[in-house]
Amino acid sequence: MSGSLILMIPVFMLLCGLLSFVGSRKHLLSTLLSLEYIMLSIFWFMSFVIATLGGEGYFLLFFLTLAACEGALGLALLVSVVRTHGSDNFSSFTVLQC
Repeated sequence: MSGSLILMIPVFMLLCGLLSFVGSRKHLLSTLLSLEYIMLSIFWFMSFVIATLGGEGYFLLFFLTLAACEGALGLALLVSVVRTHGSDNFSSFTVLQC
């Protein structure tokens, strides 16, 4: 595969993830999944760029660690929201409830 085609796949993934993030406003879980998809596409793009430039992969491990922490934080937030509100549907949230 050519170099430009390899770099276009993560960019297409990023655009699909952004479209899914903007388009899905009904459930918190689908929003969190689209954020994880965006992080995966950015990780894949950075790994191609760093491998092409011949750099070290330590930054990729740091980025992957932060993405995993973001996923765990989102999952904890989802569990907390489901326990307090009964579902992850955005229409069930009100400003008056804590």
